[in-house]
Amino acid sequence: MGPIIAIGAGIAAGLAVFGAGLGIGRIGGAAAEGVSRQPEAANKIQTVMIIAAALIEGAALFALVIAFLMLDKIKI
Repeated sequence: MGPIIAIGAGIAAGLAVFGAGLGIGRIGGAAAEGVSRQPEAANKIQTVMIIAAALIEGAALFALVIAFLMLDKIKI
């Protein structure tokens, strides 16, 4: 059962990091597009972008913690 848990933890950590990178990339692109279309709203767009990025990073960190807890369950 140990190797299966290790593989699952590795896949979980990889997907969490991939998803966070993809999400933050999309946020950055959308924010850059929004600022280029409406420069006077740059401060508001930046604030919303930072809050959304922090929420995505929090979710990714939570997934990584779960992956490490899965690794803790392996009995050697």
